[in-house]
Amino acid sequence: KLHMIAFVGLPWEHEGKLYNAAAAISGGRILGLVPKKNLPNYSEFYELRHFCPGQETVRWIKIDGERVPFGMNLLFSCEDIPGLVLAAEICEDVWVPCPPSISHAMAGATVIANCSASDETTGKDAYRRSLICGQSARLVCGYIYANAGEGESTQDLVFGGQNILAENGTCLMESRRFSNECICADMDLERITAERRRMTTFPAADPYQEKGGYVTVPFELEWGVKEAEGSILRYVDAAPFVPADPVQRERRCEEILSIQAMGLKKRLEHTGCKNAVIGLSGGLDSTLALLVTVRAFDLLNLPREQIHCITMPCFGTTDRTYTNACVMAKKVGASLKEINIRKSVTSHFEDIGQDVNCHDVTYENGQARERTQILMDISNQVGGLVIGTGDMSELALGWATYNGDHMSMYAVNVSVPKTLVRYLVDYVSSLYKGQVLETILQDVLDTPVSPELLPQEDDKIVQKTEDIVGPYELHDFFIYHMVRFGDEPRKLYKKTKLAFKDKYDKDTIKKWLRLFYWRFFSQQFKRSCIPDGPKVGSVALSPRGDWRMPSDAN
Repeated sequence: KLHMIAFVGLPWEHEGKLYNAAAAISGGRILGLVPKKNLPNYSEFYELRHFCPGQETVRWIKIDGERVPFGMNLLFSCEDIPGLVLAAEICEDVWVPCPPSISHAMAGATVIANCSASDETTGKDAYRRSLICGQSARLVCGYIYANAGEGESTQDLVFGGQNILAENGTCLMESRRFSNECICADMDLERITAERRRMTTFPAADPYQEKGGYVTVPFELEWGVKEAEGSILRYVDAAPFVPADPVQRERRCEEILSIQAMGLKKRLEHTGCKNAVIGLSGGLDSTLALLVTVRAFDLLNLPREQIHCITMPCFGTTDRTYTNACVMAKKVGASLKEINIRKSVTSHFEDIGQDVNCHDVTYENGQARERTQILMDISNQVGGLVIGTGDMSELALGWATYNGDHMSMYAVNVSVPKTLVRYLVDYVSSLYKGQVLETILQDVLDTPVSPELLPQEDDKIVQKTEDIVGPYELHDFFIYHMVRFGDEPRKLYKKTKLAFKDKYDKDTIKKWLRLFYWRFFSQQFKRSCIPDGPKVGSVALSPRGDWRMPSDAN
């Protein structure tokens, strides 16, 4: 007894008419027969010679003495696997303007099976792939497309056996054509149901089932086999925010920079501000903020010298970051002002009774808040906006000083994760080939991520952020799968092990995952009052947009 459900294409005669049908078979019995509705009768197709179009209405027929449902509106629900509800359509059904799978999905089907006999012509494979992936995206479902293969050619046609497994717009697996290759992949049903739940425009299934006259047929699958490590037949991208394909990555970078710049452009226009103020540290985030601001000023035909870059060295500033900040501002044509805050911070510490040799959180945050105060006051002097530099990864972890670098008047990086910040800066660097700015931007990319708040040794950065909070590539992975798809900790832990199996051991992953959850839930109060900033991707943490979370959520 095979623990599976199969859809098998066959001709079926009923009441003197012949139907092109798919039989759902499981546990040694026929669960139901789904007839094809749309019968092509053009070009090489002449199905109306033989078949009668199927009907939505479900009738009951007898096969070997057993009552079996026959009709298009059939759902096959597995009681052992939560979220698995199957439906079927046949070949041409998916090529028409209103495929039956639309109704199936609205009635609750999470996976659509398609038995197909689509012949090969030049270029048809690309269209077929986009059609199947597009349908799975539109319906937020899994789609199993099984096509007639080599050996089934007859007279004037050749069949290539292009089998496709798609999930919500993504092609999970595709067979090689003309090979009769069998393909397998895992579908994430929890991801599908979470996405449908998130989309308030996706209809509730039960009312539609009743309205559409759907019949649900239960079936069982033994699903008690313990999952072995590495047995998941699914690629999990370790960098979900960053496209692997270089061409697509460049296009994505250009698009994101445009979104950021357009958002800032509108804010400058609306407020009538013709000046911007940026705290330029020589680090990645402030570098990206400057590059975006330059774009916005160019779009407004404003002089770049009205971008006021303020470098504010203190106890932990290294010559490397200081020099990079100064040269960068000069090369983009912005104004540069240096304000050493060591004296003012030391005086402030004396006022509040803080030992300057006690390098605690007050020592660090005092510097961050002094810098923000300076930026705000200078923005008043020049009639400009303070441009925020913090990124989404820092917001997720609460790695920002409250009312320090946490605050600005418009935060251009607010929905850009740290892993993507690197590629955006690298992309802009590529636009300045052979120029000094390219060299500076590349050195910024090579500089360890650090707030530079603690005294350095021999002018070398000793306070490295990722040594404290963990690798950003892990945290960005956590953010994507938890926020975007609602993965719970156990599932996220498994996916992380799969994605980073060659880089981090399970104890390391568990350590940083625990820290991530603790920081994410304890630091929501910082996200509840963040400045405005442009949403650039499908994951965002703005309390006014995507992420509405109580500050005391547990």
